[in-house]
Amino acid sequence: MDQAITEPESRNTYLVSSLFDEAINSSQLEGAATTYNDAKEMLRQDREPTDTSEQMILNNYRAMRFSNEFKSERLTPEMIMELHRILVEDTLKNPEDAGQFRTSEDEVVVVDRRDNTVLHIPPDAKELPERIKRICRFANESNEKLFIPVPLRAIICHFMLAYDHPFVDGNGRTARALFYWMMAKNDYWMMKYTSISRILKKEFGQYKNGFLYVETDDNDLTYFIIHQLSVIKKAINQLNQYLKKKSQEIESTRKLLESRRQLARKLNYRQLFLLRHALEHPNFIYTIESHKNSHGIYYDTARKDLLALSEEYGLLNKEKSGRVFVFISPVDLQKRITKKSK
Repeated sequence: MDQAITEPESRNTYLVSSLFDEAINSSQLEGAATTYNDAKEMLRQDREPTDTSEQMILNNYRAMRFSNEFKSERLTPEMIMELHRILVEDTLKNPEDAGQFRTSEDEVVVVDRRDNTVLHIPPDAKELPERIKRICRFANESNEKLFIPVPLRAIICHFMLAYDHPFVDGNGRTARALFYWMMAKNDYWMMKYTSISRILKKEFGQYKNGFLYVETDDNDLTYFIIHQLSVIKKAINQLNQYLKKKSQEIESTRKLLESRRQLARKLNYRQLFLLRHALEHPNFIYTIESHKNSHGIYYDTARKDLLALSEEYGLLNKEKSGRVFVFISPVDLQKRITKKSK
């Protein structure tokens, strides 16, 4: 695997970035109407959501973190309900539906967004407790007589939960979060650096058809499995391309710093990452909180990073905004970097 996600110095940066990516794309897949950059800034700055779309994205981010934090636990109906509660918090018409299975009074069907054609009628609500238990048993127990590789088992659980549609809303997001939980639980650690929803958003028709073909062909899961395996492969390829691009950018930033004696060696990966971004975004505002959230580090570590770039090396402008300091990328940053040290 690429060195960037195997070295402790840089892997947190890419993990946070991938969590942002999956949270945003998974929510947009379900109708969240906000731009990628606005959503990313909300997560970086740790600000309160301004509408339901941003709340969906924040919830998705929290659910992805939940999936990683509880990867050592056995799957239970209660865990699935908690995952759902996190995903739909403050987004439902009836808040009491969060983390609760739908009832017979809830009319839940899957419809085509374009013409409202009914595509799928989920099983009766009375069957849900037993059906969800079956999903948990399938996720937790390996059958020696019928070996199923972990990625296929995770894909099948994704399908089963989406097929059962146990909640009034948020079923797709819960199913994808469950897929990530299963992969993490079984040490497929590289998957947490990928975003399957980014691919699914581009291939929504194929994603939808994967479900439909299974249902119209006596529940033959081959269609769905083949599509999801191609999605995983594309997500991994996309990750490798992204890492290669970022590595090249970081290296070019290091070379740019060569004119300043030893400066490239003094800066850590996070600072180099920020400077590359700053070179492309003049007047961009960074805060200690946004730097902390972008790299998954402690507040004091983030503070030291930014103070060094502003006070010690003069590469960022430090200003007071209200009660906090902000750090601004100067328009002449490249000139400051290439300026010879005295």
